[in-house]
Amino acid sequence: MSKSVGDFFVERLYEWGVRTIFGYPGDGINGVLGALDRAEGKIQFIQVRHEEMAAFMAAAHAKFTGEPGVCLSTGGPGAAHLVTGLYDAKCDHVPVLAICGQAPTTARGAHYQQELNLERLFQDVADYVYEASQPSQVRHLLDRAMRTALGRNGVSVVVLPSDLQDKPYEDPPRKHGSVFSGIGYTKPRVVPYEADLVRAADVLNAGSKVAILVGAGALQATDEVIAVAERLKAGCAKALLGKAALPDHLPWVTGSIGILGTKASWEMMNDCDTLLMIGTGFPYAEFLPKEGKARAVQIDIDPTMLSIRFPAEVNLHGDSAETLRLLLPLLKDKTDTDWRAKIEQEVRASYKTLEERALASANPINPQRVCYELSPLLARDAIVTSDSGSCANWYARDLKVQRGQMYSLSGGLASMGAAVPYAIAAKFAHPDRPVIALVGDGAMQMNNMAELITVAKYWTRWKDPRWIVCVFNNQDLNQVTWEQRVMEGNPKFEATQQIPDVPYHRFGELIGLKGIFCNDPDRVGEAWREALAADRPVVLEFKTDPEVPPLPSHITLEQARHFMTTIAKGDPSEGSMLAGVAKQVLSTILPGDKK
Repeated sequence: MSKSVGDFFVERLYEWGVRTIFGYPGDGINGVLGALDRAEGKIQFIQVRHEEMAAFMAAAHAKFTGEPGVCLSTGGPGAAHLVTGLYDAKCDHVPVLAICGQAPTTARGAHYQQELNLERLFQDVADYVYEASQPSQVRHLLDRAMRTALGRNGVSVVVLPSDLQDKPYEDPPRKHGSVFSGIGYTKPRVVPYEADLVRAADVLNAGSKVAILVGAGALQATDEVIAVAERLKAGCAKALLGKAALPDHLPWVTGSIGILGTKASWEMMNDCDTLLMIGTGFPYAEFLPKEGKARAVQIDIDPTMLSIRFPAEVNLHGDSAETLRLLLPLLKDKTDTDWRAKIEQEVRASYKTLEERALASANPINPQRVCYELSPLLARDAIVTSDSGSCANWYARDLKVQRGQMYSLSGGLASMGAAVPYAIAAKFAHPDRPVIALVGDGAMQMNNMAELITVAKYWTRWKDPRWIVCVFNNQDLNQVTWEQRVMEGNPKFEATQQIPDVPYHRFGELIGLKGIFCNDPDRVGEAWREALAADRPVVLEFKTDPEVPPLPSHITLEQARHFMTTIAKGDPSEGSMLAGVAKQVLSTILPGDKK
């Protein structure tokens, strides 16, 4: 029996190193699914509840392994469902391949059922997208798609019409018009010219108050960043995707930056005279030094991200670790330690503030306390994911990173609904490590509850059963509620913000997982210990207070004015809201605050 196009496609994926595919079946992709079945487990297929989740899992797989993530869908609605997760991969610069079915070639152009123009649909999100029409074409389409995803850290899409998948595979004939391609790709060593390294060193050596900002591009450059920071006596802040780049026990690491950041990061950026940005696309310019106040050097593997957030005097196109290793011998060891001492003092003050805020009373549980109590309990090999929303604030500020841990979330896209699929992908990639997902109740209701069924289906395969989804149940789309108040000066709009109360822990129990419910602040640590010791995945539900503001301790005067406008207009939760603000950030919204 001759080999089908589907069989060839699966074999070629295996030769490219693909071992896991996240997806959902449909008749438009049945030829590839049959080939996966005939491959007898060489590539594991993880059946998700929704194609969007498959794409999120593929993006997370790429983040947690460094390998390309692969997702699969049928054509039509299945392919359309992939788009959000693929944009997550695009925005965070990770390699993902999407495999999509399509209407039969014989019906293309006839407005056939589930026939969409998928090349046009994926045109913006994908660096490479193409629909196959001939068996001999499939070889170079897949080879180029994989190499493009890997080489550009982006998204590739291969579209396979359903009838083509079952046709006999044919190698391209050796004649004019044929294309012969091969497998394999190794990333090159990308470093700047020596003259540019010297210019960068001159800027950094001239500074007396050097601040460093790291992002996801520095995750594999921990030792190099530490060495440079020590030589320059610099402090270092972390963009959200770079949370795991540096351990937080280092006294000069100021923690997260931005709306989700610490006051220490804010103060360092306001006071520095030199900025070194490493592998980051941190978007919020208002949290960086004022233009003209600081000289800057930036390192990034993607030249399009250079000097797009802050005007750098020297732009270094290169791999972070390789570039820092070349830069280090050119840097002078600074002897003045006053700047470093100031940063370390501010870090200590920030941690004290965060502790006080986490332990402040609330009704019933302070959401910050949930992460504050978890942090010292996390194993050194733990993996933590977070959803978008107010839970990301506590993830950013209240979890202290230990070396060896992994952290990630939907960064550039900041999509709701990514935490659980991220955590599932992390567990398949690292089945012997504990994985914790932090999720707001809005994201749970949006799409994460369904993926708990995926966990229930597969968890017995995992070497270590520790997989926990922590649900912050406050019956409020909390981040947006506070954005309405602080950014717009409007009261909470209950029609859009209030959501139903759902017993998430009982849903977990219903499908065979362990459920834990906690509404007592004095039992938060006990609940975490029980979850971490469980013999199966856990849905851990905390009843949290929506009036604990997810605000940094350094809100601006404009934000304070908007908040006072909200009070003047009247808010449906005004009493509890004011009490929460008084406990958390009152000192920064009083008249006279100039930050």
